[in-house]
Amino acid sequence: MAAAGGESSSQSVSDELFQNFYSEVKQIEKRDSVLTSKQQIDRLLRPGSSYFNLNPFEVLQLDPEATDEELKKRFRALSILVHPDKNQDDPERSQKAFEVVDKSYKLLLDPEQKKRAVDVIQAGKEYVEHMVKQKKKQLKKDGKSQDVEEDDPEMFRQAVYKQTMKLFAELEIKRKEREAKEMHERKRAREEEIEAAEKAKREREWQKNFEDSRDGRVDSWRTFQTKGKTKEKKNRSFLKPPKVKMEQRE
Repeated sequence: MAAAGGESSSQSVSDELFQNFYSEVKQIEKRDSVLTSKQQIDRLLRPGSSYFNLNPFEVLQLDPEATDEELKKRFRALSILVHPDKNQDDPERSQKAFEVVDKSYKLLLDPEQKKRAVDVIQAGKEYVEHMVKQKKKQLKKDGKSQDVEEDDPEMFRQAVYKQTMKLFAELEIKRKEREAKEMHERKRAREEEIEAAEKAKREREWQKNFEDSRDGRVDSWRTFQTKGKTKEKKNRSFLKPPKVKMEQRE
C-alpha cells in the first residue's frame, strides 16, 4: 500500500508540475502577445527558427488546449502584426514571418496534423517526467536527497520545451530523408522510363529504315544478277573460235 501511495503521490506531483508548466507558458504568451511587429518578426526569424518553428503552437504562442476560436483570434492578431503591408520598411523579412504564421495556422486547422503536434508535445512531457523519476530513483538508491532541478516549475518547463523541440526536429529530419528517398526513386523511375522510350524509338526507326530499304536491296540484287548473266554471256561469245574461210581455187 505504501508503494502504491508513493506512486500516486509522485503522479500528483507530476500533474502539478505540468499544470505549473502551462501556467508559465500562458504568462509568457500574455507577455509576448504585446510584442511589436519588429519583435515578432525577430522572434519568428531568430537563429534556429527553422527548428523552433516546427512547433505550430510555439509559432502562434498558443496553449495546445486552445480552442478553434482562440486559434482564429490569435492568427488574426499575429498575422496583422507581421504582414508585409504593415512592415513596408522590411518587406522581405515580414513576408517570411507571415508565411511561417500562415503555415502554422493552416496546419492546426487540420485535425489530424493538430493531433500529431499535440502528441509530440505530450511525448516530450512524458519523457521529461520519466527522466525525473529515474533521477529520483537513482538518488534514493544512492542515499542522497531526491531534489532535482526539474522540481522547479521553470526548469521543468524548459526541459519539456527542449525535449519537445528535439522531437519535432527529429521528425522533420526523418520527413526530409523520406522525401529525398522518394524523390530519388521517382527520378530513377523517370530515367528508366525515358531510356525505355528512347530504346523503343530506336528500334522503331531501325525497323522502318529496314523496311524502307528492302525494295532497294531487292532491286540491287536483281540488277546485280542481271549484270552477272550479261557478263557471262559476253564471256562465252568471246571464247568462240573464229570462223575459217574456205580458199577459192581458180
